Parts: sequence; structure tokens; C-alpha cells
Amino acid sequence: MAKFFEYQGKEICSKSGIPIPEGVVANSPEEARKAAEKLGRPVVVKAQVWAGGRGKSGAVKFADTPDEAEKVAAEILGMEVKGLEVKQVLVEEKLDIVQEFYAGVIINSAQEVRGPVLMFSPEGGVDIESVPEDKIAVMNVDVIKGLMPYDTLNMVSSMGVKGKVLRQVADIVFKLFKAFQKMDCRSLEINPLVLTSDNKVLAADCRMAVDDQALFRHPELGIKIGREFLKEPTEFDLIAWSFEESDFRGTSYVAQMATPEEVAQGGYVGYHGIGGGAAMLGMDALNKVDLKVADYADTSGNPTASKVYRVTKLIMSIPGIEAYFLAGFMMANQEQWHHAHGIVKALREELPKKPGFPVILLLCGNKEEKSQEILKEGLADLDARIEIYDREHVYDAKFIGGRVKALVDEYKKERSAS
Repeated sequence: MAKFFEYQGKEICSKSGIPIPEGVVANSPEEARKAAEKLGRPVVVKAQVWAGGRGKSGAVKFADTPDEAEKVAAEILGMEVKGLEVKQVLVEEKLDIVQEFYAGVIINSAQEVRGPVLMFSPEGGVDIESVPEDKIAVMNVDVIKGLMPYDTLNMVSSMGVKGKVLRQVADIVFKLFKAFQKMDCRSLEINPLVLTSDNKVLAADCRMAVDDQALFRHPELGIKIGREFLKEPTEFDLIAWSFEESDFRGTSYVAQMATPEEVAQGGYVGYHGIGGGAAMLGMDALNKVDLKVADYADTSGNPTASKVYRVTKLIMSIPGIEAYFLAGFMMANQEQWHHAHGIVKALREELPKKPGFPVILLLCGNKEEKSQEILKEGLADLDARIEIYDREHVYDAKFIGGRVKALVDEYKKERSAS
């Protein structure tokens, strides 16, 4: 799912008629100071990262003056929250909160639901999972009938919300669901939705995730890659996504796993798996022999030779890798000669640039005999350490991992001697 920062979710809420606190996004301590000066009142400075638990991590701080806002922004920017670096903060007016609510919509894929689920609780500000069941109103929304304003009015009222605030809260919950529909969300949550001392109801926080398959309908969101990313995509990631975006035949999931600086330290392998579970088996085999993967790749679902070729070329382009490993730890029912043709073409173009480079290929399944023939004949004359395995070793991850390690050690020794 494509995720969004808090301020981006709040922008969607605001456009949908949901009140939000006044705030400014800042990329530096100086910008945070200017934002606080513009707001002209005490503020809260909040890290913008795709992770929860910011308060517990010290990534949310209050400031009474612009000087304090600059100081706390300097403390938050650059810190890590659950492994994610903080590059932006939201400087927002400090609210005098009287009560906190929770409102959210998610997609429930269970067979008995298969649709949107609307939730409301008078106990917000904490993870919804920790709220007692009797304090949460839940509604499976009929996708044919839709949602009516009286539905949310009844829902909010059933949780004990009364008086003038009832209609405000119910209206926001209704608008939240409409925003969820319009933006093709998988989840949209306001936690907390707050009542202030001057009787205003505002979205004090927002989490939003949009269905990857619907991103083509929302170019205005500026999402570069149509699948879940916990970090800003690199150039490698963007190139890899272009393979998938332009050709739907089979899967070519490729992502960068290590920075160039990390790969340069040694011990990294260019990794090419076939099938998600099988690919994990190969990664585990490498970890057990003290090797790491520079990338994660999975070509499955009967991809074309051209798609496999592009993935292999991209993996081989990673500077500093010490081997290329095709981890086909599965008896695939896809026609494996497509893999064989794509890999041979890519390696024949790349291996002459890397004399003695280790290549370990495990490929088996449908059309296995023909595929093995293509690999062995196509790579026979190349100056490289090439080992090719078939179904005999399809479950022998320990053996294959050991062979990768042995060839890498030989390669490193040869290079250090020269």
C-alpha cells in the first residue's frame, strides 16, 4: 500500500471538509522557527515518518516560542523512528484538548466481509487494538447501499457522545468515509480526533494508505512506485519499477536492500529469486554463510525472457557485488526457458566486464531439461566462475549457500592477489 505522511493525509481531510489544526511543514530548524513565528502561538513539532509510536520515540515535542521550536526541530530532524530517518517535521498549533476520539476505515478482505469497515471509539489517542471491544462501534459498510449521514450519527451516539459535539463528530466520520472512497484507500484513520476547549472538533493526526492498484487514478498524489515502500525509492528502485509498470506479464519485484556504501564494504551478493517463499530460503542460506544480499528480486508468474533479462542486467549493475545468485528453490510450473534465455543474454553482456566473477544458477521446474541446456551452452565460453544446478539440489539450500560462499572467497582471493 502506498503510504503518506501525516500532513499529506491531513491535506486530504481538509479538502474533504474535515477541520484540521493550522500547521506548516518544515525541512530544517530554521524553517521550523519561521513556521512557529507565522503561527504566533505555542506549537507542537512532529516528525513526519511512515511509522507509529512517534511520541514514545521522542519525535513529538512542544514549544512555546519560535526559539524553542527551532531547538526541538533540530533534535527531531535526522533522528530515526523505527529505522526511518526524519527528514521533515510538521509545526502545528498546540491544541487545548478536552477529549480524544478515534475514527477510521479499513478494508477487511475476509470472505464474510470483503469490503470497507468503519470504526469509531470515544477513546482515541492510543492504538485501536488496545481499546476494549465495548468501546468501539464497528460497521461493515454495504458497498451497494453505501453510507448515509444517519448511519454515522447513530454510530457516534451509540458510543455515548451527546450534545452539540455529536453532530460535529458524526459529520466528520461521514466525511472520512467519503474521503476513503474517493481516494481508493486501504486505510484512513484519524487518531486522535479531538474536541478542544472552545468546542471545535479537529483531526489532530491522520494515517492514510492508498491501494497500489488504484494509484493510476490518482496522479495528483505523485507516488513514484505503485507498491508499499517504507523509504524514499532510490534510482535503482525506480528503474526496477519501470519493468513492472510497462509489462504486466509475470512478476519482477526488485528492490534495493543495501546502500552503495554498505556494498562497498564487501560480502554482498546480487540476488535473484524465483517465487517469494523460495527466495526467502535462498536469502537465509546466504545469511548462514555470512553473505548478504544487495537487492531483493523475485521473477515469477511466468515472466517473459525480456523481463528476466532486464532484471538480471539491473542486478549485475550494482557496484561492488561479489557474485550473482539465481535462487530457484522451487519446482516452478512456469516455463523456465524464458528465465534461461533472459539470463544468458544478460550475463553474456555483463560477465566480460568482470573476469572470474562468480555466478551460481539454480533453475528447475517446467521445461527444465531445455532450460539447463540453454544455460550451459550459452555460458560455456565465458571467463567466469559459473556453476549451474537443477532439481537435484532444489531443497539443498545449505549446499548451494556453501557453493556461493566458496566461489566468492576464491574470487576475492584472486582479486587481492592481483
